[in-house]
Amino acid sequence: MWALTSESVLAERADRDKPINIESDSMISDEAKKVSTFEGKVVLAQGSLIIRADRIVVRQDGDGFYYGVASGKPATFRHKRDGDGEYIDGEAFRIEYDNKLERVEFFTAARLRRDSGDDIRGDFISYDARTERFTVKSTDEAPGTEREGRVRATIMPKKPAEPETRPGSGTGRKE
Repeated sequence: MWALTSESVLAERADRDKPINIESDSMISDEAKKVSTFEGKVVLAQGSLIIRADRIVVRQDGDGFYYGVASGKPATFRHKRDGDGEYIDGEAFRIEYDNKLERVEFFTAARLRRDSGDDIRGDFISYDARTERFTVKSTDEAPGTEREGRVRATIMPKKPAEPETRPGSGTGRKE
């Protein structure tokens, strides 16, 4: 399944060293608690990572790691995969991003799609970039009214590599 591929699905490794840029209609920051709340058409960007939401709360721990909670109807997530240039797009009513644990969690009407056409949906999706493991759940305890009810996955067949034509092999010649 696409969720179990050996390549890192979300993180482009170079993004971790790039600054986080956030645009919003308003911001409230509590420097003592190291928490900032952004509201109104919020766009968070760090390298190829882009999160759009109605509201994002960002907290920094003592070691400098960031934790973000994005909420919207829906909040959206876009990130370039390491190595192959393919993008992952996600959406949910709440998205939690933890750059210390390298984990992204999607809550309520969660969906992830790859450029190749692969698509997964559920009430909850968690992706751990360190272990490269997905968890997708459907649960009666999921908050919100737009429950998916079941996990759904569409996995596109991989196209085989086209064989090379060699001169004199009999392919591609007029006879």
